[in-house]
Amino acid sequence: MTATDPALTALASGWGALSLLHGRIESHIERALQSGHDLSVREYSLLDVLSRQHDGEGGHLQMKQVADAVVLSQSATTRLVTRMEDRGLLARYLCPTDRRGIYTDVTAAGRKLLDEARPTNDAALRQALDEASENPELASLVAAVEAVDAVDVPAQRA
Repeated sequence: MTATDPALTALASGWGALSLLHGRIESHIERALQSGHDLSVREYSLLDVLSRQHDGEGGHLQMKQVADAVVLSQSATTRLVTRMEDRGLLARYLCPTDRRGIYTDVTAAGRKLLDEARPTNDAALRQALDEASENPELASLVAAVEAVDAVDVPAQRA
């Protein structure tokens, strides 16, 4: 294969379109969450992930699992958790069965903010996808994103 190979060019083009779609969606949601709730996309994502924890087996996430779920490094996730803890949205606690483990949970204030922000996030996502679907280069990717909802995607939280 050469640098001008059509297969490589098509892959690069597809990757560029996917990156463009992601950027547009994230920017649209970021503006909506910031203006309506003083919340970033990453903060919303962290609240959402942590709000889905449960008391059953494997129900609480370790920091590495949280980092993977919000697509940040562990150190960036720890800094984000600290900032949100300072705002009263999250609280850390020791694992009751392993004193080396530290977990994070959403506080009542964090749950309230998440509940208020969820409709904004959902509406902004829908609007961003609708706008992107009007672009011929992005329409097939939007269709693929919308089709994921119809597929039984295994949970990544355990």
